Amino acid sequence: MSSNAKIVLRKKPNSKGLYPLAVRITKNRRSTYQYIGHYIDIEDWDEKNIRVRKSNSNADSLNKLLSQELSNANKALIDLQSEHKDASANQIKKEIYASGNSATFFELAQEHLDELEIAEKLNRLSTDSALVSYIIKFNKSKQLAFQEINERFLKKLMIYLKAKHELSETSVMNILVLIRLLFNRAIKLKIVSRELYPFGGDKIKIKFPETSKVGLNIIEVRAIEALENLTLSEIHTRNVWLFSFNFAGMRVTDVLWTKWSDIYDKRLHYRMNKNSKLLSLKIPDKVFKILDYYKEDKRYATDFVFPELKKANLDDAKDVYNKRKTATKKFNDNLKSIAKKAKIDKKITMHIARHTFGNITGDTIHPFMLQKLYRHSDLKTTLNYQANFIHKEADDALDSVVNF
Repeated sequence: MSSNAKIVLRKKPNSKGLYPLAVRITKNRRSTYQYIGHYIDIEDWDEKNIRVRKSNSNADSLNKLLSQELSNANKALIDLQSEHKDASANQIKKEIYASGNSATFFELAQEHLDELEIAEKLNRLSTDSALVSYIIKFNKSKQLAFQEINERFLKKLMIYLKAKHELSETSVMNILVLIRLLFNRAIKLKIVSRELYPFGGDKIKIKFPETSKVGLNIIEVRAIEALENLTLSEIHTRNVWLFSFNFAGMRVTDVLWTKWSDIYDKRLHYRMNKNSKLLSLKIPDKVFKILDYYKEDKRYATDFVFPELKKANLDDAKDVYNKRKTATKKFNDNLKSIAKKAKIDKKITMHIARHTFGNITGDTIHPFMLQKLYRHSDLKTTLNYQANFIHKEADDALDSVVNF
């Protein structure tokens, strides 16, 4: 079946409410898109004539660019067909755009952010958008070729991030990871030569600093459970935190997404938001008491157990993300006052529920079982994570020497 190319306006707006122009390549009813790098208001798009309307101040220039992009794509398609190359839409896209591409770093960065937005990976989008903004501030321009990103550029960037913005070593490394990701993509697209790769070997190395993970102990958890002088908002926050802790540090996204229909046969059955893994866990007795607190608000089996997402538009990923983000901030604020009332000096957040489970577990559970409880894809991740909370052997070794 023949392939074809067409200029389209993607119906996925960016954070400014503008829509991306793209070349759509279709083969066997499967399509892929090559973004042109320009965005317009939806009212400025003439769907019938496939043109930018005169209401857009750059209409003439954009239409000229669109005409050229479509001409280039069709010419490349004809060349591929004349060579009798049978390929998928994605393969055709790579063939067309792999050579002669001079996209800049920030153009590829924007394409990466657009892909995250379309995939509704809004947490990652928020993080990576912030990382890109730091690079823009350093470069003082959105004109940055990949050939300019060398060891000297990266070293100066690292110094700038620490001195000007006082970023932690971990944050700086996260920015380098993003640059590395986009540089690898540029190499794959033949925008830049692999010989100019500035990472690894005796060049720039990305090494994250060791971090200490501090969890509560049993006495501190019991102190939180026993608190009586709490406000209704603090009681709710404690319930959510203890729900998370009792399910091996269940992530707050999954806690808030828990529905009554996920609870049956005295077990919690749910699919992780992070990696879509299915899990079934026995419900501890303490959790049944928490569930009883919310039963009066249950109307349907598909209702959420906790109230934060009940008024969210579940068809709008941004609305769900914003409500979850707002709820998490409120929980963390309440946990500060809960810690104070419980006379706990350690910092407590929703994520500390996960560290607390790990701290109390220590080395009492087999790593393979912990891997299942933590929902890790790789056992190595579990071993590295739990190593933060296993101290007995080192403590015993120290005692054997100094206790004389």
